Amino acid sequence: MNADQPDSATKLRPLMARTYFGTDGVRGIVGEAITQELVEKLGKAVALWSGRGRVFVGRDTRASGVELEEALARGIASAGGNAVLAGVLPTPAVALLALDLGAVITASHNPPEYNGVKFFDAHGQKLNDASEEEIEALLDADAPGGGTVDHIEIAPDSYLLHVVDRFGSDLTGLRVGVDCANGAYTEIAPRAFERLGASVTVIGVAPDGTNINENCGATDLRALQRTVKENALDLGVAFDGDGDRMLAVDGNGDVVDGDRILAVLAPYLGVDRVAVTVMSNLGLHRFLEERGIGVMTTDVGDRYVLEALREHGALLGGEQSGHIIYLRDHVTGDGLAAALLLCDAIRGRTLAEAAAEMPTFPQVKENLPLDGSLPVALLEEVQRLNTALDGSARVLVRPSGTEPVVRLLAEARTESEARELSDTIAALVRRELG
Repeated sequence: MNADQPDSATKLRPLMARTYFGTDGVRGIVGEAITQELVEKLGKAVALWSGRGRVFVGRDTRASGVELEEALARGIASAGGNAVLAGVLPTPAVALLALDLGAVITASHNPPEYNGVKFFDAHGQKLNDASEEEIEALLDADAPGGGTVDHIEIAPDSYLLHVVDRFGSDLTGLRVGVDCANGAYTEIAPRAFERLGASVTVIGVAPDGTNINENCGATDLRALQRTVKENALDLGVAFDGDGDRMLAVDGNGDVVDGDRILAVLAPYLGVDRVAVTVMSNLGLHRFLEERGIGVMTTDVGDRYVLEALREHGALLGGEQSGHIIYLRDHVTGDGLAAALLLCDAIRGRTLAEAAAEMPTFPQVKENLPLDGSLPVALLEEVQRLNTALDGSARVLVRPSGTEPVVRLLAEARTESEARELSDTIAALVRRELG
């Protein structure tokens, strides 16, 4: 096999026949795809599916989260379950603190008008496709009633203690910018860095229900880049609205994506293999292979990365988009844990120096509207093109799991080659989709 090709344990999956669940739970625009009625039905269905168990519930800072949390709790109680409401809490905290199930009301990195629900089992693992299909089959089932709703307030402190204790180190003297995306980490992440001795400059910590992920956070790093440069900080870290993604900015203000973060963490953590997705840069594959670190490639979606890690008994994985998963003392991806590990991993050097060790193949990405599924003929043509490229470059065409778009990626040794490939594949997609 060509050394530049995404390797070895590539495990891609067929599309499943689910109506509401996508790549990462149920998600959409509130009032359109996401309604109180649907969320209440989901609460009922998941409680029935779990045997009327206890469901630990958190939410991010969207204004719609309160009413959707209430709807989910009604549904859980209507099916005889116990809804335990913890209020605003990052997604990884819900996974860690899950009871018989965990549920988080969030649309993650999406704009404020979106919201949704994602579920975790008792071990903090995202539900698989088959489980989600079973839950959908119970949406219209009868509800026996008899359930309860409880409220707790200690969850943020419990989570903070766990992450600082298991992933923190002495950060005295480190000047770090922290962008909480006006989201679920607003009251938690700055405290973690301060507790560990860092000098912290915070932005994105004024949630008003309508500004989550707006011009801030991991989906828009420009504010963090300005903050790092204007304040001469050593680095900056940015989370998305629900805290399961983290991207970084080095002291020069340059973005360090999930691929480069994995390249910094893998040697530092001493792992022997890493799980990545089909979106990961060819340069990351080369970097890891040169160091004798095996690579497992999965479909896009952090739950598929998690499944690969568990199947192979590995610890580290992630996505270019900033999902970083380290399963020592954790059950899922965690933006804050990843940020704390990154700060320790670069001790004695700058983030720019550490990240520069990974070579990068230029990538060109584009999103096009998609109404329905991708034609088989299009996918076959993409496969033929990749076969002809023989590892010197590649193209990827895939439907988004969270938005009505098809995502295109072209990757080559030079920017001009990647751009030419992107134009070719975009024209092909437009022609096939009409």
